[in-house]
Amino acid sequence: MDGTTNLKGAAQAPFHLTQGDAPFYLPQGDECAVFRAAFENRLPVLLKGPTGCGKTRFVSHMAATLGRPLYTVACHDDLSAADLIGRYLLKGGETVWVDGPLTRAVREGAICYLDEVVEARKDVTVVLHPLTDDRRILPIDRTSEELEAAPGFMLVASYNPGYQNILKTLKPSTRQRFVALEFTFPRPEHEIPVVARESGLSEDRVQPLVRLANKLRAMKGQDLEEGVSTRLVIYTATLIAQGMAADRAILAAMIEPLTDDADTKRGLLDLVAAVFG
Repeated sequence: MDGTTNLKGAAQAPFHLTQGDAPFYLPQGDECAVFRAAFENRLPVLLKGPTGCGKTRFVSHMAATLGRPLYTVACHDDLSAADLIGRYLLKGGETVWVDGPLTRAVREGAICYLDEVVEARKDVTVVLHPLTDDRRILPIDRTSEELEAAPGFMLVASYNPGYQNILKTLKPSTRQRFVALEFTFPRPEHEIPVVARESGLSEDRVQPLVRLANKLRAMKGQDLEEGVSTRLVIYTATLIAQGMAADRAILAAMIEPLTDDADTKRGLLDLVAAVFG
């Protein structure tokens, strides 16, 4: 399981999978070995890559493989340090302290995954600094505590460099506190079996979908802000596997999510026709 929180003040119980229940992940290189080495040496990890390329699945897989509970925090514009650490709440007429997901992970020795960390408010990175060096502590001013991370705690963060701008980026002083892994979309020989396994569509029928996805990815920065994620290819293949016509599935799961511009859609549909004949 994978505990996810994206609401202010929410802190759900972590999901805890065993290695046998690990979500399927097909390694693209030595990323699993690097992650394991970082975990064993109590080093934080930063995952860089485009949306939908497998970063979250990778973390879930590694947490299960390592036998650690996992807290996943979907970062957003309003996410503050207090949302991660915790706050006082009224319960039954009393004011009680409720740990946030980061605090719970520190206490329990879990993995805390901050997805798209650059989307969070700036005070979040300040909180992370003492957890990403040899101190491995979390100061909680509200309770006058200074928590030392329990054995097994690991901080993992991710972001999409393609969306970086002057207002949303990680400072070099923050980036250099992490071991970094760069992710990209899988090569076709890896992506085809992944999509086939996740969707139930045969590899020979998945192959043209992956070929189309790579042609659309090549248009990033021209007509498209972002390329087709592996997630969207899986969605498309899933619809086809359930009996939907390929052209309708591609429109619904690959074209419409990419753009709202009518002219761009027409151009993309011409590309679909060229690939599928």
